[in-house]
Formats: sequence, C-alpha cells, structure tokens
Amino acid sequence: MSKLGYKRLVCTLILICRVISAQASIEVKHQLGTLLLPEAPKRIVVLEYSFIDALAAIGVSPIGVADDLDSGRIIPEVRDLIEPWTSVGLRSQPSLELIARLKPELIIGDVGRHRVSYEDLSKIAPTILLKSRGESYLDALASATIIAKAVGKEQAMLARITQHKQIMDSYRVRFASTDTIQFSTVNERGMWMHGPLSFTGSLFNYLGLKTALPDLQDTHLIQANLEVLLRVNPDWLFYVRSKPVTVLESWQQNPLFQLLKIGKTGQMVEVPSALWSLNRGMLAAEGIAEALDKIFNRTAK
Repeated sequence: MSKLGYKRLVCTLILICRVISAQASIEVKHQLGTLLLPEAPKRIVVLEYSFIDALAAIGVSPIGVADDLDSGRIIPEVRDLIEPWTSVGLRSQPSLELIARLKPELIIGDVGRHRVSYEDLSKIAPTILLKSRGESYLDALASATIIAKAVGKEQAMLARITQHKQIMDSYRVRFASTDTIQFSTVNERGMWMHGPLSFTGSLFNYLGLKTALPDLQDTHLIQANLEVLLRVNPDWLFYVRSKPVTVLESWQQNPLFQLLKIGKTGQMVEVPSALWSLNRGMLAAEGIAEALDKIFNRTAK
C-alpha cells in the first residue's frame, strides 16, 4: 500500500471512530446549558426526591441521595424499586465531600437549590440541574424525560409515561365532583396554600378536579391566615402538618372557623408529607390519585 493510500486509510478510520463516538455520546439539555456525556452513566447521585422517582420509574438505582438523613422521606413506591443508597446529606446543602467519595459519573440537582453549587458539583462529576422545587406536575414529567435520556433510558421512560398517562386518565373519569379542593401545608406559624402552578395543584387540574385557587398564576403557593382561608373557602382541604401542633388547632377554636364549609362538613383530610409534598414525581402522582379516588369514592357511597 502506498503512503498516500495508508494516510487515507488512517483518516478514514479516525473519521469512523469519531462518528461512532458521536453516536455513542449523549447530549443533555438542562436548565444551565447542554451537557455531553460520552456514555450512559452508571454511578448517579441525585439531590432531590423527584429525581429519584424518575430513576425508579425506569429501574435505575442512584448510588447517592440527598435524603435529608431520613430514608423515610422517600415514598415506599420509590424505595421498593431501587437498591439501597448512600446518603449525601441535606437537599438544601448536600455534602460535596460525601458526593466526591462516591465517584459519581453524573450528578442531578435542582436548579433552585443547587445553582450556587453548580461549579463545585461539576468539578466532581458532570452535573445537570433541572426544576424540582416549585415545579408543576408537567414540569416533573419533562424533567423525568431529560433524566432518562441522560442515563440512556429514553425509550423506557417514554413507555412508562404512556402507561402513567393511561393510569391517570383512568382516575380522571372517576372524578366527577364539582367541589373545590385545596392542598396546604401547615405548621405552628401559618398555612401555605398550594396553587395551580404547584405540583399538587397542577395535578388536581390534570385530574379534572376543581382547584380553590384558580387565579393564583404568579407563584406556586401563598401564605394564608384564617381570614384568607375563609375567603378561599374550599369544599375539601387536604393538608400536611410539619409540626405536631399547628395553627389549625387554634383556628378550629375560633368562631370564624365554623363559617367555613370544612368547618361544617368536616371535609379536612390530613395526608402524608412524603407523598403529597416532598416527592413530586410520576410515582408520587399515581399515589396521590389513588388516595383521592379512595377518599372520594368512600365519601360518595
């Protein structure tokens, strides 16, 4: 073979290798840009609960999780689908040292919480930031699709989302009530009402339920006192308490409380924080829909 022919062969082989490499790599668009991964990562650290939900839905187990040092804050529907993980601390301030020890190939963080740590996280491993805190139900599905692409499971996620929508549609046809419904979190300082831009509020809308705050379009939640609750006056109040004793106990002793629809009907339902507030993923949405179906069907009988 001539030198010219040999050079051409070498150039052709290099070109082929580059094409194969480009085909094997994964391009992921996230909140802060585009990340190119050489191959699907196996060692993944996640810093928000909704991202664990997305991985569990496609059978992928993270090696590290910012679980707030409490594995019970992750719903059983998710825990049952993944292997045990190493805690990397709080979602608000995960330990960079613990993350680095795990030698991750991908870190998935929340753009709201972890933007300030993005450069430090990126020095440890390729990092993508997505919406989680304050996200809507459809935002959660969009983030799940991006996560699936990043780990090389895009088709599996598309199939799971199709199944998920069929499940949710089966609940939607069962919810014929015209009652207004409100989800709130309460503690000893006050009540926070979640509107239609929040995960739970937007999920209510998707299921065809009538939310009590349809006009709240500039934020996902608002702080409320008893007078605000009286103005909203929902037919149903689903609430999460973060403290054993909250403002609800004192409000119930106020004569104004008896003017509320829930004060007359007792249609106040305390629900678990992990499912209704913290996890904000596809599996959590199915769990909330199932819980609503049981409550409404039981009430209707």
